[in-house]
Amino acid sequence: MKLRLLGQTCAKFGAGLVIIGLLLFLPAGTLAYANGWLLLGLFFVPMLLLGTVLFVKAPELLKKRLSTKEKQSTQKRVVALSGLMFAAGFIAAGLDFRFGWTHLPLWLVIGAAALFLVGYTLYAEVMRENAYLSRTVEVQQGQRVIDTGLYGVVRHPMYAATLLLFLSMPLVLGSLVSFVIFLAYPLLIARRIVSEEALLRQQLSGYSEYCAKVRWRLIPLVW
Repeated sequence: MKLRLLGQTCAKFGAGLVIIGLLLFLPAGTLAYANGWLLLGLFFVPMLLLGTVLFVKAPELLKKRLSTKEKQSTQKRVVALSGLMFAAGFIAAGLDFRFGWTHLPLWLVIGAAALFLVGYTLYAEVMRENAYLSRTVEVQQGQRVIDTGLYGVVRHPMYAATLLLFLSMPLVLGSLVSFVIFLAYPLLIARRIVSEEALLRQQLSGYSEYCAKVRWRLIPLVW
């Protein structure tokens, strides 16, 4: 079983690396796109480390994270639109570099890289706190409400972490054009959260009480 999981993990990791690389460097028209290499390093090196830890210590959680088959039509649309957003954003960043549409100062790129790493750290912490984390919206057998740690601050800390990750990505790439495209992500994730919470209120015991206890969904004092 672990050998099969290792194969699936390596295949998804390799496919992601190749696809994002192509989406960045083909439009850029060159491999000399330093910001593109910076993003690949920031994105895939921590992913490799996290995947290795999960494979050794929490293979069942890793297996859940590899599953991307949504059952609800709303969630399928959100996933599809998110995929289009990522593709368009990466392609736009490559084209922006090739044609010099926008230029970001080095300090902003470095700040965005630091913010990206903060988001990754929060993401890893959420995975440590919640063994029920899945990439699909579902209620698992024996699942209980987690209301401590980051889940005591906002109801969806994983999505909050991805907000930091994905809004910092285009800035790491040095592209304002890409950043404008990635601004669609908060709207998409808000739609996903509303749909997910409707399911959790119906199927997960204690979730309505948790919502009353933890007011904020994504960003404290905002929403």
